Amino acid sequence: MANRTCDVVVIGGGPGGYVCSIRLGQLKQKVICVEKEEVGGVCLNWGCVPSKALIAASHTYEKVKDHGATMGIMSKGLEVDSNKMQDWKAGIVKKLTGGVRGLFKGNGVELVMGNARVTGPRTVEVKNAEGAVETITATKAIVIATGSSTIEIPTFKFDGKQVIGAREAVSLREVPKRLLVIGGGVIGLELGMVYQKLGSDLTVVEATGSLLPGVDPECTAVVEKKLVKNGAKVIKNAMAKGYEKNADGSLAVKVEMGPHVSVGTGQAGGGKFDTIVTDVVLVAVGMRPNGGGLGLEEIGVKVERGFVPADIVGRTNVDGIYAIGDVSGMPMLAHKASKEGEVVAEVIAGHKAAKDWVSIPAAIFTDPEIATAGLTEAQAKERGIEVRVGKFPFAALGRAMAVNETEGFFKVVADKKTNELLGVHIVGPEASDLISEGALALEMHAFLEDLGMTIHPHPTLGEGMMEAAMSGLGHAIHILNRGAPPLTS
Repeated sequence: MANRTCDVVVIGGGPGGYVCSIRLGQLKQKVICVEKEEVGGVCLNWGCVPSKALIAASHTYEKVKDHGATMGIMSKGLEVDSNKMQDWKAGIVKKLTGGVRGLFKGNGVELVMGNARVTGPRTVEVKNAEGAVETITATKAIVIATGSSTIEIPTFKFDGKQVIGAREAVSLREVPKRLLVIGGGVIGLELGMVYQKLGSDLTVVEATGSLLPGVDPECTAVVEKKLVKNGAKVIKNAMAKGYEKNADGSLAVKVEMGPHVSVGTGQAGGGKFDTIVTDVVLVAVGMRPNGGGLGLEEIGVKVERGFVPADIVGRTNVDGIYAIGDVSGMPMLAHKASKEGEVVAEVIAGHKAAKDWVSIPAAIFTDPEIATAGLTEAQAKERGIEVRVGKFPFAALGRAMAVNETEGFFKVVADKKTNELLGVHIVGPEASDLISEGALALEMHAFLEDLGMTIHPHPTLGEGMMEAAMSGLGHAIHILNRGAPPLTS
């Protein structure tokens, strides 16, 4: 194949790489994006979007089946067609990846399919599926946007059928009778709850003492309560050590329980082994950055445990090589990758830009949803900040009652001395959409008064943000004000 030259080579077509490529095209840069599988990366193909499609479908099913009668909606013969659900999900993925390809074409971005290897500060070697190799020379920059991959446990090697990762879990065409999830983090709980709603007997094994480590524990408690209420067995402080296949095809998973194991609602155990029989094991212990095997170390680029560290404008330690998204560091979030892609594109094109955000919001699509922005109460206190906390329950919102989803609350954390907002945490219906107001408030350095005195439309879920802020000030109307006396000035 003939060698080619461009201004910028972007390696990876996920939420960071494709956004970076499109923005570069808008800025009149000649850009080639190299992708080894399909544009959209993990997020569009088997991560964010397809999992949320399945979450929405399972939530709709559960709501009609278990709660429809409460609203006067009587259902008979309701059933799940897993194949049709998967086809619907695949259609969404196809539309979105096709949309990215269309945006590439419209913005002059050239897509090259193949495996990329960096051979110099300005050169990339690409091998396609047929084994043909070409060299692409970038006159301005190379952007590393290779994302991350599912972590595999040595004792639970993926077989694609009974021992699976997130990639396979979003494509199951048969609902497992019994599902054991290793890892009580975001991926494990999101997908575990999908199949629990569709009929699986769910067990979650988590190595630490808490589900969703790092999330406000009050928010996590609401989700755990719902899990257990719906019949899940939650085992914390425990390690899945391996498995054996039974004669009937099921899997016997050996679990080592620690000294403070909490099973379901809180049974204690200690230093013992248990065997859990299941049909499918979902390994969901996190993601690993894809910085290795790209040839970066050979040309002097720093790679640390798979991460490619980058500065405030996305530069690595080697001039002309940038890194964005999961591979550049935590948090591993698609929207963070996209924003970094825009920043790096602007910088390469000669414009002023930097990663100067106040917070990166996060959304967890459990049931109920959890969304966060800024500091938790504990993080603020660790920094020596005295805090003022306001809370407001969804159960007190007319809109939440009207949609029959009243679990959870809004929580705002502010500096006690100034009332400046430090963090927003929501657990409840549509939390993933509601958090954007909190993220904007943090970006604007808003105060509790700003949120609380902004008129919110009624009846809406968003009123809870206003009420939580007023609760922090001691002025909430629709709940009793407890704790600090109302502020008078």
